[in-house]
Amino acid sequence: MRSTSLLVLFFFFSVPVPGQQASSKQIRKLADRHFLEGIETLRTFLEIPNFGGDPEQIEANLEWCRTVFTSLDFETKVLISDGVKHLLAERVFGKRLHTMLFYLQIDGQPVDSSRWNQESPFIPTLKDCGDDDCLTIDWHQLADYDPDWKVFARSASDSKGPAVALIQALRALHEIGQKPAFNLKIIMDFQEELGSPTLPKLVEENRTQFEAEAMLIMDGTRPPGNLPTLMFGARGIATMKLTVFGARRNLHSGQYGNYAPNPVFGLSRLLAAMKDENGQVLIPGYYDGVVMDEETRKIVNSVPEGRETLLRNLGISVPEQPGSTYQESLQYPSLNVRGLRAGWVENEVRTIIPSEALAEIDMRLVPETPAERQIQLMTDFIRSKGYHIIDHDPTDEERAQYSKLIRIDYRVGSRPFRTPLESELGNWLGEAMTHVFGQGNFISMQSTGGSQPIAPFITTLGIPAISVRIPNPDNSIHAPNENLRLGNFHEGLMMCLAILTQDYDGE
Repeated sequence: MRSTSLLVLFFFFSVPVPGQQASSKQIRKLADRHFLEGIETLRTFLEIPNFGGDPEQIEANLEWCRTVFTSLDFETKVLISDGVKHLLAERVFGKRLHTMLFYLQIDGQPVDSSRWNQESPFIPTLKDCGDDDCLTIDWHQLADYDPDWKVFARSASDSKGPAVALIQALRALHEIGQKPAFNLKIIMDFQEELGSPTLPKLVEENRTQFEAEAMLIMDGTRPPGNLPTLMFGARGIATMKLTVFGARRNLHSGQYGNYAPNPVFGLSRLLAAMKDENGQVLIPGYYDGVVMDEETRKIVNSVPEGRETLLRNLGISVPEQPGSTYQESLQYPSLNVRGLRAGWVENEVRTIIPSEALAEIDMRLVPETPAERQIQLMTDFIRSKGYHIIDHDPTDEERAQYSKLIRIDYRVGSRPFRTPLESELGNWLGEAMTHVFGQGNFISMQSTGGSQPIAPFITTLGIPAISVRIPNPDNSIHAPNENLRLGNFHEGLMMCLAILTQDYDGE
């Protein structure tokens, strides 16, 4: 007990007050001291199912968050938009200090428990993974942890892990009586994986409550090199559902084969016409507005990238080539078939001609390619291939009149955003990362390939935003066996502590 008390006193007297930044050595010691408690906190948090479409699960996660931030002397408030709850936590550390707004994603993707290599996605499991398999580690061994061990659970990386890294950094400072260098507002989103449909209205109706000088996003994966990363932009997303119709009902392939058209072939020809063999989208105008000049190439390619290692890790021999490198390709809008459905397969296969074939499409967007334009380009392209487009299931009259029928449904999700690499916020964060990791040991990237619902804050509040990237690149987010590397969580603590203890002068 005596040694513990002395250690706390050491930290109390060795960590500076606001205006005096903690040394890199002090930050590392704080991270070391609070690492195990942070992992245990994360383990508890991950046990709470968090599908954003379930109000009861939203409520359970909201209450956990409210309890944690209340214990850190934050004022919390539930904000409701179109019946959906969000949680805002706020603490003022000084009337003359600037305010930083943090965004935390709390919900996760749906799960298929049968595909996970453990009892449940919501029973966090500690594992030591080699090239071929993973060995389960008893949680009692955590005190002597290996940085390469991983916590497996839904939302371990996306994004309860980053949220807990911030929480634990705040807890570390709170314990030693050290105030952050700025005031804090923290918004918790419980429907990010559903596209945060109520967030734009929430921000518009609560502008004054969200007022801040800048925004930091605790969400997103690091690039393949796994260095601490600052991400200055994100692509937006729009989704489309394309349903090509055949006969009114499924038909016997022997009785009607060679007579009734199979919609799978029509859909296949349509999809194949959208991209060439190099991965270039062939829809006219799809890339219009995106400029990849030499200066832009130099900026985006400044991120270290091992092409051969990346290809080997992905298990592919040749990448698609909208750009000549991985980083360049992220600057273009993408077109992806995320799912297909027609008939049955494997043990349930049957000799039928399906009555319809469905393709689910997602398009990742950049600021130069707004969702509405890309959707219209896609619609015009489909029409140019001879399809009659409807927004409902076909009537008998439409079936009789049109040989090529397709139903198109679409949804606009998150909007893209981009903060300049050379900016007050970017330089400030870069100084914090250099302070704790050293020059050249972190990455600043122009844009990520994924999407984040941050545009409402940027456009409504007029503030810049940057994402603080903690999770390992091989984390399997959205898929079975999602995980977070322990070494990444420790670095995440250091990233958060460096940021929280560095003065921010504002834009």
